Amino acid sequence: MPLTFALIVGNRGFFPDSLAVEGRERMIKVLKEEGFDVICPSSEETKLGTVETWEDAKRCAELFKRNREKIDGVIVSLPNFGDEKGVANTLRLSELDVPILVQAFRDDLSALDLQHRGDSFCGKISVCNNLYQYKIPFSLTSLHTVNPEEDSFKEDLSWFAGVCRVVKGLKNLKLGAIGARPGAFNTVRFSEKILEAYGISVETIDLSEIISKVNRLSSSDPRVKEQIERIKCYANVSNVPEDRLEVLAKFLTVVEDWIRENDIKATAIQCWTSIEYNLGIMPCLVMSIMSESLSPSACEVDITGALSMYILQLASQTPSALVDWNNNYGYEEEKCVLFHCGNFPRSILDIKEVKYGDIIGQTVGFDNAYGACAGRIKEGFLTFARISTDDSLGKIKAYVGEGELTSDRVETFGASGVAKIRNLQSLMHYICENGFEHHVAINRSHTAKVIYEALNKYLRIDTYWHK
Repeated sequence: MPLTFALIVGNRGFFPDSLAVEGRERMIKVLKEEGFDVICPSSEETKLGTVETWEDAKRCAELFKRNREKIDGVIVSLPNFGDEKGVANTLRLSELDVPILVQAFRDDLSALDLQHRGDSFCGKISVCNNLYQYKIPFSLTSLHTVNPEEDSFKEDLSWFAGVCRVVKGLKNLKLGAIGARPGAFNTVRFSEKILEAYGISVETIDLSEIISKVNRLSSSDPRVKEQIERIKCYANVSNVPEDRLEVLAKFLTVVEDWIRENDIKATAIQCWTSIEYNLGIMPCLVMSIMSESLSPSACEVDITGALSMYILQLASQTPSALVDWNNNYGYEEEKCVLFHCGNFPRSILDIKEVKYGDIIGQTVGFDNAYGACAGRIKEGFLTFARISTDDSLGKIKAYVGEGELTSDRVETFGASGVAKIRNLQSLMHYICENGFEHHVAINRSHTAKVIYEALNKYLRIDTYWHK
């Protein structure tokens, strides 16, 4: 997802203009080298292309307003002390509702005379003080002063880009609920009205409408044949009967059509038991394929679970999965087993085969339960996150944290793996005491800091960071 940053270069009259000119050029060069587009006033629009006076602030703000739809975030750069009011006024006048990163250049210890010192170390404090007074939320670089060319700043840029993607991705978001929540799962109930208050809409469709479209779709339709080939290339389906494979292809076609028609970013599906009785399949493989294609899909109509998957995906730009916090791992209190029937994307699950669902098959008959992915969760970094609507409090709440996906093995069926999380027992206490669901979204990334900053600071979602 390419991003565009608005750049405000602060300047202050009794500090060297040369620092502002050089700093502006260096910052633009680094941003472009890192793959970002930049919108910044030219030297014809403001003095030296920087912001200092009220007139500068007005002109810069007008530039940003004209490019509002393009701008994903703002970088405030201070090559010298910078004018604190100029920066704050620009942001207020521009009315940009995007994340802001404040950066300050280092001073050279050998050049602290009147002609060369910038005092950005001090100026950054003053700028942030004004933003605080103006009630404008902002983010900070890891180091108080850092030059654009340093690795630390480039890491900050990558992190900040993730924050911008999450904030932008949740604006006017549409989620799709396919079917009714399974009756046995009160735990995944959610409030559409609370989500709507945060700008997140839920588009619903009855499962019978999807089933009807599947049944009316001709087996000779070229799209069905293409989907069958897509499925065969995706995973080992040698154990799936051909007639069930065809139904899975039709189901995938119909659901993706509905997603495109309604501009839906993530779905939650009624995965049992109606679909098994009426179509003779489990939708796990279809959900796995969609999640792998960056169209995350959650089971059991867990809408806020799908939202959690999407947030992780925005932060990392990689697929997410929805799992159960499922089992203890013997007496190792910082490890637990993650499990589900088999809808994880292959970026997360080493898919051994696609077969019938072991659990649901006992209820609906194994012949009606083909479509579950079996395998082990891959090792690596783990970021986990959960969004939930709390009706009693009238708000969205969340938690996020990190750990690792280990090489430990579990002798079981379905899709599973072992997670190691420091202070796991206190995390479980927090989840239970605060009424969170048994589902959690996971991603093989290192993005908890991104998600916490985006949710807690910019989206005003009360978020617990399990450190």
